[in-house]
Amino acid sequence: MIDPTKITVLICTYNRCESLRKTIESVAAQRFTHPVAWEILVVDNNSKDETHRVVDSFQMEYPERFRYILESKQGVSHARNAGVRAARGEIIAFIDDDETADPTWLETLTSHLHSGDWAGTGGRVCPTSGITLPDWLKADSWFAKGPLASFDAGPDTRQMNEPPFGANMAFRKDVFVICGLFRTDLGRSGNNLISNEDTEFGRRVMGAGLRIRYEPDAVAYHPVEQNRLSKDYFLTWWFNKGRSDLRELGTQTGSFRLAGISLGLFRALLVGTVRWMRAFQPSERFGWKVQVWNCAGQIYESYLQWLNTRRSRPDRGLVTGPTGKLDN
Repeated sequence: MIDPTKITVLICTYNRCESLRKTIESVAAQRFTHPVAWEILVVDNNSKDETHRVVDSFQMEYPERFRYILESKQGVSHARNAGVRAARGEIIAFIDDDETADPTWLETLTSHLHSGDWAGTGGRVCPTSGITLPDWLKADSWFAKGPLASFDAGPDTRQMNEPPFGANMAFRKDVFVICGLFRTDLGRSGNNLISNEDTEFGRRVMGAGLRIRYEPDAVAYHPVEQNRLSKDYFLTWWFNKGRSDLRELGTQTGSFRLAGISLGLFRALLVGTVRWMRAFQPSERFGWKVQVWNCAGQIYESYLQWLNTRRSRPDRGLVTGPTGKLDN
């Protein structure tokens, strides 16, 4: 009798066949203290490169371990949702298609999920070695973690009070029955940088009263390409983070809005711009510039949402009060 699959490692991919190969190699080499039935499920999100051939080569080498599915709806959330539906494991572990995992990553990440005491886990995401940071960027800068895909909540195991990153997390499959799937209006689609699909889901899980465990010894390594160390990349990332936050959380309630934009956002934009102009130290100066771009992203998304609403309801005015009613 074949043991039922306990763990599914879900790798969603889009046009990254070379880095995908390294990711799969590191996952296929996972070591377990005790035997466990597990699988690797690759979800191809319309790749135009050699992704399918890469996965085929591993399927030939490990015929009982690998599965491949194609998700034609573009976007990482569509791919993840397809993978969750197709997963055979009781636990689903997530890793990105440009990462590599420690040899004991999977066992460490999932070992406390079998009993059902924990709904999910999150591990550390560490940058690969050999990175030289520019003078405007410090490793502990508050604005560095997201663009560099770095997550490190310290050396101690504990219950998480912030959601893990999708680059290194695991959940029991029944959690998706309780809390739903990933929001498809969030997350990357093609080359855009809309985010929050992973952290929004984690917040939803914690909001349902379920516990997520931090596992510092479950380590995945994320490369930092040279383009990620540019100011343009950081500003673009944080602009889209502003859009993502607004899309996830909605506009502020109880505030006056101009064309759907909270007046508080205009104040924040002005204050941030003044502080950016007055700051002297490079990392502090760029930090304020990042905040300005983030605020601009929220303003842009607020306007887009208002515009979409106005197109469907032409009676809406330009200025609205705290209740959303038209001000005369």
